[in-house]
Amino acid sequence: MTKTNMLTITFLALIITFTVVSGASLSDQVHQTPPEMVVAIKSGATVTLNCSHSIKDYDRILWYKQQRNDKQLKLLGNIYSTTANLEKGMNVEMSGSADQDKTASLTIQNISVESSAVYFCAARFHNAVN
Repeated sequence: MTKTNMLTITFLALIITFTVVSGASLSDQVHQTPPEMVVAIKSGATVTLNCSHSIKDYDRILWYKQQRNDKQLKLLGNIYSTTANLEKGMNVEMSGSADQDKTASLTIQNISVESSAVYFCAARFHNAVN
């Protein structure tokens, strides 16, 4: 296959956490699957990524995209418990649950060369302080 008809998507787990314990990391409790994927671009093709965590009281999964030519992460949206909240203009779907030991999914629709990126999921605690 040539470069023009292949799409490479790499997935990494990233966690955003605000913890009181100095030096603590919860990143080993966030899991994203599959870890890596190469997809042949076909008209209307979709790709689904899954993210889960085992962190007590965390109830939000955030999805980010980082394209090769850009160092910044672009927020695609988040799932709070079971409610998906997409950023405007995103050609993705989010489903599932962001609760502990559940699975949240990101589905990228109509993949294209522009879909080629590193995708990150993050888990965090939703704090609804007014």
